[in-house]
Amino acid sequence: MEEGEVRLLIVDDEEIIQEVLGNLLAGAGYATRGARTAAEGLEKVREGSFNVILLDLMLPDRGGLDVLRALKKQDPDTPVILITAYGSIETAVQAMRLGAYDYITKPFKNDEVLMVIRNAARQKRLQEENRKLRKALNEQDHFHHIVGKSKGMQEVFQLVQQVASSRSTVLVQGESGTGKELVAKAIHKAGNRSERPFVVVHSGSMPPDLLESNLFGHVRGAFTGAVSTKKGLFEVAEDGSIFFDEISTVLPEVQAKLLRVIQEKEFLPLGSVETLKVDVRILAATNVDLQEMVLRGEFREDLFYRLNVINIQLPSLRERTEDIPLLVEHFLEKYALENGKSPLRITSRALDLLLTHSWPGNIRELQNVIERAAVLARTDSLDEGLLPPQLRSGGGGLVAVPGKVSEAIGLNEAMDQYEAELILMTLKRARGVQRKAAELLGVKPSTLNEKIKRLGLRE
Repeated sequence: MEEGEVRLLIVDDEEIIQEVLGNLLAGAGYATRGARTAAEGLEKVREGSFNVILLDLMLPDRGGLDVLRALKKQDPDTPVILITAYGSIETAVQAMRLGAYDYITKPFKNDEVLMVIRNAARQKRLQEENRKLRKALNEQDHFHHIVGKSKGMQEVFQLVQQVASSRSTVLVQGESGTGKELVAKAIHKAGNRSERPFVVVHSGSMPPDLLESNLFGHVRGAFTGAVSTKKGLFEVAEDGSIFFDEISTVLPEVQAKLLRVIQEKEFLPLGSVETLKVDVRILAATNVDLQEMVLRGEFREDLFYRLNVINIQLPSLRERTEDIPLLVEHFLEKYALENGKSPLRITSRALDLLLTHSWPGNIRELQNVIERAAVLARTDSLDEGLLPPQLRSGGGGLVAVPGKVSEAIGLNEAMDQYEAELILMTLKRARGVQRKAAELLGVKPSTLNEKIKRLGLRE
């Protein structure tokens, strides 16, 4: 910060002091404002930002030390320089113990005044620079493993920053392998619970009775084998965040208890009669359409709306192909380091094959491909020979284009013909399994089914 950008507030009831200091500081390039009373000074600090405050210890409406305490409480980072008469130095020293930056005595020595203000302004500038640096480093740390410059990912980053410090539940939706858990971790790390636990619940891998015990805990003797009292994951996550890796797999009996935790912030351990209060932020992820599950009666509607307060939709990798080179570079660096190899690079031919693949497994699939290539590489160059056979042959991706559409037909008919050929080609590749074909095409199974009906492709 240059001196011309420094804003000072002079709080002094003597007109001559205001005039002398104002002229001196204006001549040195500072922007100044004045206040004649403590009340006026505190009001101006509330209204605007100052780099340095000059405060007279003897004000008509309030004691100087009392004003100093109020200023430090209101704006603890702004340096306060006391203006005092020679006989009040003892009070000035006491004020410095309360957080004043320094003091100047009347009558002033101009050089001394300018030096003290210059040093105070420098301290303020360094504080602001350090704060910005810490913020930048924190943001970098939050998104360290999330790579993307595409519009879709930038929107995700912005939304994560916006919702991080709130208490609201967040539902992260996206296909398998799009990085839903990384986004949940970023929300936790960017919020005010970052120093507290981040607990992951892999609900899809547990039977309902075991999941219930793991979530809510149990007391000794609650069931056969419960030889001791055990804390549940909600209790472990107290003051932190709990992340449900695949919320759609939670069965109805557990859904009801989960709803109670969200609504009442309390739960009952298995076998206990004592309700436990809990302060935990709930984050959840799914790769299926929960609304469709609600319509089919497979997921509680009230729980869905409680979870879906803030919705973050992650784009698939085929929707953000401009991020593939960045991701490749990130994974090359990671696996070169892990395998003790010199820096690796990818050939343009190999990168072209990666860019034309449809990536049904999204970032996880790309990561596996690059890890395999990095391990097998004998030089620092990764060419197409190190890619899996299905990528080299174009399999697994929708790079083939249906044959030419018939000539002399309207645009709508041409589009229908193109869409029909693409769907038939994909169904053949998926061996007639519509769900797999929908995954390859990047649409919902219900959407594909409607298109098949509309285009008369049933047979």
